[in-house]
Amino acid sequence: MAVRRAVGRTRIGLLLGVAALLLTGMTGSAGRRPPPSGTTLSSVIPAPAEVVPAPSAPFELTASTVITATGAARPVADRLAAALRPATGFPLPVRAAGSGGIDLRLNATADPWIGDEGYRLEVGDAGVALRANRPAGLFAGVQTVRQLLPPAIEAMSVRRERWTIPAGVIRDRPRYAYRGAMLDLARHFHPPADVKRFIDEISRFKINYLHLHLADDQGWRIEIDGWPRLTTVGGGPGTGVRGIGGGFLTQDDYRDLVRYAADRFVTIVPEIDMPGHVNAAQVAYPELTCDGVAPRPRIDIRVGYSSLCTGKEVTYRFAEDVIRQLAALTPGPYLHIGGDEAMSTAHPDYVAFEQRVLPLVARYGKTAYGWHEIAAAPAATGAVIQYWAVTRDRPEVAAAAAAGAKVVLSPADRAYLDMQYDLLTPGGLHWAGTIEVRTAYDWDPGSWARGVPASAVLGVEAPLWSETLRDYGEVEFQAFPRLAAIAELAWSPWSTHDWISFRDRLGAYGERWTRRGVHFYRSPQIRWS
Repeated sequence: MAVRRAVGRTRIGLLLGVAALLLTGMTGSAGRRPPPSGTTLSSVIPAPAEVVPAPSAPFELTASTVITATGAARPVADRLAAALRPATGFPLPVRAAGSGGIDLRLNATADPWIGDEGYRLEVGDAGVALRANRPAGLFAGVQTVRQLLPPAIEAMSVRRERWTIPAGVIRDRPRYAYRGAMLDLARHFHPPADVKRFIDEISRFKINYLHLHLADDQGWRIEIDGWPRLTTVGGGPGTGVRGIGGGFLTQDDYRDLVRYAADRFVTIVPEIDMPGHVNAAQVAYPELTCDGVAPRPRIDIRVGYSSLCTGKEVTYRFAEDVIRQLAALTPGPYLHIGGDEAMSTAHPDYVAFEQRVLPLVARYGKTAYGWHEIAAAPAATGAVIQYWAVTRDRPEVAAAAAAGAKVVLSPADRAYLDMQYDLLTPGGLHWAGTIEVRTAYDWDPGSWARGVPASAVLGVEAPLWSETLRDYGEVEFQAFPRLAAIAELAWSPWSTHDWISFRDRLGAYGERWTRRGVHFYRSPQIRWS
C-alpha cells in the first residue's frame, strides 16, 4: 500500500508539473509570472467592450515608476498619481516625458471608434499606454487601471505588495451617453461632504451624471434669490421625513458640488419637481396655492396631494425664476422639472402647465428633462423623458419618442435603489417590489420600453429616494452593489452581458469596498472575496 501511495503521489506530481509548465508557457518566458492578485484584464466593472490578454509578464509599479502626461491629459494623470501614492508609498512623479511608466496621452488624430468617452489601454512589462480622444476617455481608462491593480491599492497607508497590472490590450467605449445615478436631498438632506463621497464612488464605475432631487413636499434644498423663505422655511429645522431631515445647499455649495463633480467627469442634473410635490414651497409661499392659504408642513411619505395653482401668473413667475437661476448655476445640458405624480392637478391643467414650463428650460439654454408623465404634453417631444414605470407599456412615451424625444430608462422595479433587496433587509421601501442584485442586472435598456426604439434610448439612471435614508451609510447600503449592475448596463455592450461573469467580478470587487470603508450589502447571491 505504501508503494502504491508513493506511485500515486508521483503521478500527481508529474501532472501538476506538466500543468505548471503549460501555465508558464501561457504567461511568457521563465521567471515571468501572472499578477499575484488574481486580477485579469477581464476583472473590470463595467465590462470593457474588447479585451485581448497578452502572454507576456505584467507591468509592475515600482519606486522608479513615472507617470507621463501633457496638456489636457495632465489633470487626469495627477489624479491617478494621487490615488496610487498612499498604498504604494511610491513618489510616482507626473512628468511631461519619460519611459518605463504609465503614459497618458490624447490622440493627435481622433479614433472614431472610441468617441468622446472611450479609451485604448495597452499594457506590457515595459510600460502602460493609455490613449483617448478626450480627457473624459482618459478618466474612464484610469478607472480601469485602478481596478486592474491589486485590491490593496485602496489602502490609505503604505502596504507591502507587488503592484502589477496584467498585460494585454483593452479597447472600450460606452454603450450609452447618459449613465446616471440620482440622490434625493429633499426627503432627508444629505450635506455636500456626503454628496462628494457619493460622486467619488459612482465615478469609479464610469457613471457620468448625478441627478440631484432638490425639492419635494417635505423640503426645499437649494437657495433661490428673491424667494428666501424656500430655504429658511422649506429647508429649515423640522423639515424632511419625520422632521429630521433639515438643511439646504447655498448657491455657493451647489457651485462647489458642480466643480467637484466636473473634476471627476460627472455632470450635475438639478431637479425641481412641479407642478406636484410642491408642499414645502407652498408652506413658504402661500400665494403658490389657489386659495392663498399655506398648507400644513408635511413630514410623512405620502404623494400626489400637492399642486401649484396652474391658473395663477405668480406660478409661472416662480417657475421661471427657479429655472433661470438653476440654468445659470449649472454648466451641464439638462434641467429636470419633475412632472410626476401630479394627481391633484387636473389633466388639462397639467398639460397647459407643461406647455408653458417646458419651453422655459430651452429659453435658458438647457434641454428639459422630466419624469415620464410629461410625455402627455406636445412640448415634451424636445425633452428627455425619464421612464420610471413598473410596466413596459407607456404609449404616450412611445409616441413622444417617435416624435423625437429621448428616453432615459429607470424602471422602478429594476433600477430604483431605494427598494429593499428583500423584505428582511433594513431601510428602503418595496412598493415596486424587492430588487436583488440579479434583478437589477438582468434586463436590457435597449428593448425594455415597448414602442421605444433603441435609437431613442439616451441611457440609464438609478434613482435613490431618501424617505428612509437618514445618513450616508444608509445611502451606501442601498446603492451598492446594485449601482454597479446598473453601471454595467449603461456602459458595456449588450454582447458582454453575462450574470455569472458579473457575479464573479462583483464578488472580487467587494474587497475594494471593504478597504475603502463602503457600507455595502453583502448579497447572498454573490460569493464575496
